[in-house]
Amino acid sequence: MTMDGQERRSAIADTLRQAEGPVSASALASAFHVSRQAVVGDIALLRAAGADILATPRGYVLRPPFSGGFPRKIACRHDSAGMRAELEAIVDQGCTVLDVIVEHPLYGQLTGPLQLSSRYDVQQFLRRCADAQAHPLSDLTGGIHLHNLACPDNDAFLRVLQSLRKLGILLEESP
Repeated sequence: MTMDGQERRSAIADTLRQAEGPVSASALASAFHVSRQAVVGDIALLRAAGADILATPRGYVLRPPFSGGFPRKIACRHDSAGMRAELEAIVDQGCTVLDVIVEHPLYGQLTGPLQLSSRYDVQQFLRRCADAQAHPLSDLTGGIHLHNLACPDNDAFLRVLQSLRKLGILLEESP
């Protein structure tokens, strides 16, 4: 029996709710016997109907509710070569890099979801960047960008700040 679009969108939402991690458009297309483009359209319609679906580098996820820990925001500046050191410095302290934010002169604030919690996540993200020959959003702003972090406690956040200062990556007001 073939699903109509509404049934398929409902099933996609259920799949994302039950998934333990990101689900790629290709995996959803295969599961529901439609094209990847049909899934992209279904995701757009689900978002328009109010579903809080993030497109991460690894696939689609429902935005998880912030549970526990401390939300924090940091400002950084580095070139593309500093990206690995920055991300590893954050995840090594037990924090999750939720996203990257830049201020674009034409479009305003641009946000890219990341959801990086470990060195493995960072390694996979950097591999995808290299494979796609993609440039980080911070290249648009001379390396200046923000990150929203989820930290287990304030001490972890303070360790992140210390690590980024040592690397010369943390953007702070000059005394």
